[in-house]
Amino acid sequence: MSLRPVKRIIQATPTIEGAGVHLRRAFGFGTTKDFDPFLLLDDFRNENPEDYLAGFPWHPHRGIETITYVLAGEVSHGDSLGNKGKLGAGDVQWMTAGSGILHQEMPRGDAKGRMHGFQLWANLPSSLKMTDPRYQDVPSGEIPEIIADDGTIVRVVCGTFWGKTGPVDGIAADPRYLDIYVPPGKRKTLPVETTRHAFAYVFEGSGSFRGASAPQAVKTDYVGDVGRSGASPYLDEARNRSLVLFDSGDEVTVQAGENGIRFLLVSGKPLKEPVAWQGPIVMNTDEEIRQAYNELHQGTFIRHK
Repeated sequence: MSLRPVKRIIQATPTIEGAGVHLRRAFGFGTTKDFDPFLLLDDFRNENPEDYLAGFPWHPHRGIETITYVLAGEVSHGDSLGNKGKLGAGDVQWMTAGSGILHQEMPRGDAKGRMHGFQLWANLPSSLKMTDPRYQDVPSGEIPEIIADDGTIVRVVCGTFWGKTGPVDGIAADPRYLDIYVPPGKRKTLPVETTRHAFAYVFEGSGSFRGASAPQAVKTDYVGDVGRSGASPYLDEARNRSLVLFDSGDEVTVQAGENGIRFLLVSGKPLKEPVAWQGPIVMNTDEEIRQAYNELHQGTFIRHK
């Protein structure tokens, strides 16, 4: 077995999207090579309704898949196919935009005003860029949950892990999307195929993803409060809103901190295709991007029935 070393630790940065939603971006709108087939990960966590209720009004997508995972509050959605619905705590929506779709997503907090969820963008290969759009709406109760003897809990959203297979299927990049909790002080080794790019995103607690035999410090890209405080950029601990990018190998190890750790572990087979990206549309060439926006302005963007 080959332990994946930590390539980089990145602290999610504040940004504003939609009609004024305050969120944290772990990665996106930059180089895609290290994360291929994934393009972007946003953490929309907030306890102030004024910072998220404006939501994400009608906007287009083409050439990608968007994965929305809600932990607290709810997200109402509607689209150009006539679909409408709500995602509640623990629910997942996997939307394949394909040839083009217009949709909106409007978050609403729980009884205490809390809203929390993630949106991950996955790229589509050139052969499926113009496929028909589709949705996979998955209620929380359909997501398999595994409880290990040491108290580790794994929710399998997509892919197969420890003998359980998630409900989302038919995805081009064959991704694995896991929500993992490791109890305080516990150490866990998790398999990740060598053919995949992989990252972890910590959203509760803290811990180290460094192997016991890897004493060297890990270069981090912390910004915000850490940067202003003058702390060293060489840190081993991955804490709240940290993204851990792994190098190659077939397993990762996590040592949970004193309060335990909860994180997303996401992996997928890289597409290794050129990426042309402008806003919510991701294609392979600049000409395809221009065509998409011309169609959007001309009213011919929606191609499906």
